[in-house]
Amino acid sequence: MKSSVTSSKQSSKTVSKPGKEIRLNRYLADCGLGSRRKTEELIKSGIISINGETCQDLARKVDPERDKVYHAGKLLSANEDKIFIILNKPAGYVVTQKDEYKRRTVYDLLPENFSTLPYAGRLDKGSEGLLLFTNDGALIKNLTHPSHKVEKVYKVDVEPRLSRAALQNLRQGVEIEGGRTQSAAVFVKNETEKGMSLKIIITEGRKRQIRQMIEAVGAKVTMLKRLQFGPLYLGNLPIGRWRPLTPQEVRSLYKAANANKKTKQG
Repeated sequence: MKSSVTSSKQSSKTVSKPGKEIRLNRYLADCGLGSRRKTEELIKSGIISINGETCQDLARKVDPERDKVYHAGKLLSANEDKIFIILNKPAGYVVTQKDEYKRRTVYDLLPENFSTLPYAGRLDKGSEGLLLFTNDGALIKNLTHPSHKVEKVYKVDVEPRLSRAALQNLRQGVEIEGGRTQSAAVFVKNETEKGMSLKIIITEGRKRQIRQMIEAVGAKVTMLKRLQFGPLYLGNLPIGRWRPLTPQEVRSLYKAANANKKTKQG
């Protein structure tokens, strides 16, 4: 049986004040349509209209109190109440809203009213663990952009065992698709004759990054599980189940995002 439907209130002031114009992509993100980059793609596709007219202007601003903005013919509204949930993703599920190959998606594990809730930090099909969902597009951007250096913690089983030199290479950075990885924290938690269990902490989030890192030092991943995303911990949440964040967890997410933003600007 799935967890109960919930919504978490963010105590900070509303994203937009009456009469104040904001960028269209930000407004769409506030309405839960994804990151600002994703909403820019929606604008360019011609699926967004304002007051009855199609808009493909990325620089367009809107007044949420005056303008009527539509997505695929559906009137949008930016809610003050935000939704924050985490899922313990099982292996074998893909992280996408719709899959052209009819594979099982993480949204099959969520209530129907969460079927378009954006996620932060993709996990590949074979990976499992903590996956965050929220309709706060700005928060997703701050948590996932590599420049904000939000830590992600993984348990990684590899075969065969890695040498000290290979472990040091992982810590210093290795060449993978897209360029050399940033430094990572790598700890050996357990060893067997065939392989070892690692704890890996990274601040990037490239596609299949950890798998590529392990392959770059001559081994392969046999199990990959995300245990922590920023200040959020998976804890004892059963696999395949979801739960709402506590108010304290929500505050910690905003605190982490703002702290990293200040560090970047400073």
